[in-house]
Amino acid sequence: MSNAHSLVAELRRPRLLIRAARAGLAEYNRNRDLRRLMRLAVAPGPDRALALLVAEEARIEATRQAGDAAYSLTRHIELLIAMIAEVRLLPLAGPAA
Repeated sequence: MSNAHSLVAELRRPRLLIRAARAGLAEYNRNRDLRRLMRLAVAPGPDRALALLVAEEARIEATRQAGDAAYSLTRHIELLIAMIAEVRLLPLAGPAA
């Protein structure tokens, strides 16, 4: 498993957040949703997108844990959906040949 795969697999978030993100995967449209989430004209490659998504999700998770009123549950779920979808686009790292 690559570093990105393990990073997402090891996330410890409330079960309800993860369940909501998994449910939303069916409706995820990379071109539409990723550009909107990242506020970019063109969606970057999966590896770059995942790095940006992980950083933004960590920021919003800190906001959630702090109980800050600026926390957006919807945005958090959207970020988790995008992270799961993007990691699925990355190749699995196999054993070195």
